[in-house]
Amino acid sequence: MSAFGYHIRQCERAECALRYPIVDGHPFGLSCPRCGSKTSVVVAKELSPETGNSAPSAPTPVVEAMLDNVRSAWNVGSMFRSADGLGIRHLYLCGVTPTPESAKVAKTSLGAEKTITWSEHNNGVYAAIELKKRGLRLWALERDDRSVTIHNALEDRDGGPIVLVVGNEVCGVDPGILDLCERTLHIPMMGIKRSFNVAVAFGIALHLILYG
Repeated sequence: MSAFGYHIRQCERAECALRYPIVDGHPFGLSCPRCGSKTSVVVAKELSPETGNSAPSAPTPVVEAMLDNVRSAWNVGSMFRSADGLGIRHLYLCGVTPTPESAKVAKTSLGAEKTITWSEHNNGVYAAIELKKRGLRLWALERDDRSVTIHNALEDRDGGPIVLVVGNEVCGVDPGILDLCERTLHIPMMGIKRSFNVAVAFGIALHLILYG
């Protein structure tokens, strides 16, 4: 490979003609990942450098987040990346939530695991109790009988540091943690599904809390 950050390659087999990007050192190599035929470079570009913070400068609340038993390393890595992009102060990784020591987390966090401070906690309820003792407010992202739309909670953002709590992909937030939360919030949806993927919902909720 050349010094360019990535190439756009195209399969030379006309019946396939797969066009795809390949970053330097990617295991796809030079053969078409679809049919195995020879490929050629059609575009060569440098990867855009990380340019730092370009977020709005308006005051925003201090926000941390608790990931309680989020089992998918891919989701956790994505959440680290969202946390970095939105300026989240700390992530509390509870229960079976994988940490950045997992290669799968690092693969989707794309370096964000090096910029976000985090801590590991076996018991999310115990962690939530300690956070409340420190004066942090717990806001759970969960749809249940007591939840309100996240837009209705934004007027309360200035009451002190917030910890956004998200839970397991199937079971949601632990009921023991929900009982300790100041607010339970949900994101309004229009389709047949009741919730977004946890990493998607995490990014939406954080952006609304910080800049909504």
